Amino acid sequence: MDRTTIVEENFRRRVGAGDLPKVTPRPGLAGPEAVGLFRAQVLSRALDLESRAMQAAGQGFYTIGSSGHEGMAAVAHALRPTDPAFLHYRDGAFQIARAAQVPGQTILWDMLLSFACASEDPISGGRHKVLGSKALMIPPQTSTIASHLPKALGAAYGIAAARRHAPEHEVFARDAIAVCSFGDASANHSTAQGAFNAASWASFQLVPMPLLFVCEDNGIGISTRTPKDWISASFAARPGLPYFTCDGGDLYDTYATAQAAADFVRRQRKPAFLHVKTIRLYGHAGADVATAYLPRAEVEAQEAQDPLIRSVALLQAAGALPPSEALAIYDETRARVHRTAAEIVTRPHLGSAEEVMASLIPPPRPCAPTNGPSAAERAALLGNEITAQKDRQPMSRLINWALHDLLLEHGEIVLMGEDVGRKGGVYGVTQKLEKRFGPDRVIDTLLDEQSILGLAIGMAHNGFIPIPEIQFLAYLHNAEDQLRGEAATLPFFSKGQFTNPMVLRIAGLGYQKGFGGHFHNDNSVAVLRDIPGLILACPSNGADAVGMLRECVRLAREEQRVVVFLEPIALYPMRDLLAPGDGGWMREYPAPGTRLPLGEVGQSGTGTDLAIVSFGNGTYLSHQAQASLGEGTRVIDLRWLNPLPLEAMLEAVRPCKRILVVDETRTTGGVSEAVMTALAEAGLRARRLAAADSFIATGPAYGATMPSRDSILAAARELLA
Repeated sequence: MDRTTIVEENFRRRVGAGDLPKVTPRPGLAGPEAVGLFRAQVLSRALDLESRAMQAAGQGFYTIGSSGHEGMAAVAHALRPTDPAFLHYRDGAFQIARAAQVPGQTILWDMLLSFACASEDPISGGRHKVLGSKALMIPPQTSTIASHLPKALGAAYGIAAARRHAPEHEVFARDAIAVCSFGDASANHSTAQGAFNAASWASFQLVPMPLLFVCEDNGIGISTRTPKDWISASFAARPGLPYFTCDGGDLYDTYATAQAAADFVRRQRKPAFLHVKTIRLYGHAGADVATAYLPRAEVEAQEAQDPLIRSVALLQAAGALPPSEALAIYDETRARVHRTAAEIVTRPHLGSAEEVMASLIPPPRPCAPTNGPSAAERAALLGNEITAQKDRQPMSRLINWALHDLLLEHGEIVLMGEDVGRKGGVYGVTQKLEKRFGPDRVIDTLLDEQSILGLAIGMAHNGFIPIPEIQFLAYLHNAEDQLRGEAATLPFFSKGQFTNPMVLRIAGLGYQKGFGGHFHNDNSVAVLRDIPGLILACPSNGADAVGMLRECVRLAREEQRVVVFLEPIALYPMRDLLAPGDGGWMREYPAPGTRLPLGEVGQSGTGTDLAIVSFGNGTYLSHQAQASLGEGTRVIDLRWLNPLPLEAMLEAVRPCKRILVVDETRTTGGVSEAVMTALAEAGLRARRLAAADSFIATGPAYGATMPSRDSILAAARELLA
């Protein structure tokens, strides 16, 4: 017999016979409150069972359920519906209980729409079976393995930060706390450990961090047991992270403990850890059979601790509800869910690529108009640097001035990253910003890229425009899922109802002489170009960097986009182009307010014999080659690497007889693959010169695997011949 049937028969038999455990309810819940929470628990259980029936009939999808975790209804009741909740996928009961706190909700209908992947699903529009609701302040999480913890930390910080610098598009209540739930197995993930550490690190320094971690400990991760008492041993004595624990099978105990934990976080503005001991019924998911890897006696012992049976016993002991009425609630709920599901399965689904992709790009939002910082404000802030802006300067200094103007113009912009504050960045790009704008807006973070990106994502949830910095491109790879799995998917899985716009600055690419090897010289951007909806910008000179950075901030602020601004390290200090002292690669600071729009390419020269298409360092090297090739050559700077500015590029190269694509990223997976494809599809023949499929060496061979002035010249002359 299927375990779901066994569990349900046990519930009916034991409740009907009065075979209930002896319990003593803790004070705190009034009778009607407790009955309401029991109804939420029963509805969660009924939805789990119906989802399995729907899947068996080919009418539902993705059946990870909440059975055994129904105590989370009491956690929801202990919180406010304005507290942003980043939920574990087993928290159906939490969402149902929260819906009872907000008038006008149709939670049964809405959750069944999600189970059926119906296009009318109010949160994902049929893109995933996901918990989430804008009205309930529950941003959607998919099958998360702790990747949502860093952004919950960022949301908590953003709640506190808004009290000091309120952003224009503030979302969260000022007295809210952020809530983040997860399983005991996920607590071991490096992403989770980083979030716990970052929260403790902040709390230890008295940084406001109203964050409640909720660990739902059912003792197993799919088939791997969590060692007995591992969670309590790991978290009971962490510095800066007070520990609360409760029996998740006891509705009254869970409510009282959760209320105490939430009150602590709300009152002290410090993080806390709530350990909720639960059980798991029915195995991990629909296709999982727990008795295949666990002794039957152990499975049956878990089933005997069914939270619904224990809730009936507690309600009876409290004089709130007799078992017969509890059983009637169960039967009525099961029937109501089944009737509703029969109607839900007739609702339409997404049918085309256009429908699926409709929410990849978030909707634009109205922003207060701004004319930029006034001349007086700029003069007061920058002093005699205003005069220096009239002289030609290297890229690093121009980006620094652009950041000054952007921070001055938009009070919701916050910079964060390793060494961006006091030190002013490894290359001085953020120097003087902390002194001039304060540590609230220029944040020196701990050394953890996942926490840096999580901080940005969470603050963006609350209306800030974060500009996080990853110190080197190679450092992104241990945190890239924060972009792919969290930031980029949020509007997709919420139909644009939740967004996290930001501009991520990354110093990267190759050609640093004698420094760092592949840890500091990384010429791979494939992971950034493979994220749907993400914009990737890469300037080649200082003036372009300023105009593009201003456009990136506009895209984030007004169009709610996630943007990566890739800054070529080797070009930060670059002054000369052809000979020492010629100053050929320095630029004047563009007038405030001028931008380089997304999709616009750069062009140098009007020759029609040869077009060299490149970006970043390749553009610089191509200009060096152009000087030796004569007036018949033009250089096209792509500027935007995702999405590629194909229309503008094709228009720029069509007048030319020959095309050379110069790509400093790798031959396999590099930018030139897409460029060459676009040229071929347009009927244009081209040759490419790309970097080898190799890491970058330190020392004299730093550039050996990548295009050079000489190799570009040789390829160009071969084409021209």
